[in-house]
Amino acid sequence: MSSGVILAGIALAAAGYTGRFLARNSKLWAETLEKHLKSLPNSSSFANSKYYKGGFEPKMTRREAGLILGVSPSASKNKIKDAHKRIMLLNHPDKGGSPYIAAKINEAKDMFDKNQ
Repeated sequence: MSSGVILAGIALAAAGYTGRFLARNSKLWAETLEKHLKSLPNSSSFANSKYYKGGFEPKMTRREAGLILGVSPSASKNKIKDAHKRIMLLNHPDKGGSPYIAAKINEAKDMFDKNQ
């Protein structure tokens, strides 16, 4: 019985010292945490990234097809063919790519083929 009382006393003392330590150092930790949070990137840094923001348009346009293939909307047929081949090698469903993305890549190529 006395060992239980001793353990309870030690636990209370440890809790007291821990509380005292946290109370004394909380201001320093708060300042450090605030400094680190300010150094994290914010949403405006992501606005200037190299990736296109937004999803696909409901109907494929020549501009969107150019963005997907990475060519200008007025690119030559050979340039479009090379870009399609290069992108499909990276995104083919048989190689672990997304079938949806592959379909969009093919749709972009078809858009250029239809209009040229």
